[in-house]
Amino acid sequence: MQSYAIGQAARLLGVSPDTTRRWADAGRVATHRDETGRRLIEGRDLAAFAIEVAQSSQVDEGISYTTARNAFPGIVTAIKLGDVAAQVEIQAGPHRLVSLLTREAVEELRLEVGMQATARVKSTSVHIDRT
Repeated sequence: MQSYAIGQAARLLGVSPDTTRRWADAGRVATHRDETGRRLIEGRDLAAFAIEVAQSSQVDEGISYTTARNAFPGIVTAIKLGDVAAQVEIQAGPHRLVSLLTREAVEELRLEVGMQATARVKSTSVHIDRT
């Protein structure tokens, strides 16, 4: 499972690294240290925390999360696989994006809850890029 450094987690949550450290210090999100002493957050823990933060409106609403090409970098928070189709949810700061795509596409991208992904929006379609 992928782990995220404090700075990476902060970017995915749409807050500063200092805010992420304070949340970790307060026990709101679990961390562990790697062999070099860096604090890391497990992907599944970060995915759950991203949803919690978005639902509690703790993210600064004044920040824009849309880039010039309508890309929303975030973390995969849920995957529902059917026989042919799949549903992927990404939490990008305060934005929850849901994409319907083929099961084959999810498998080819090797998407998992807790990993980074970018939702690209064009008109009414949402495309998922593994990052």
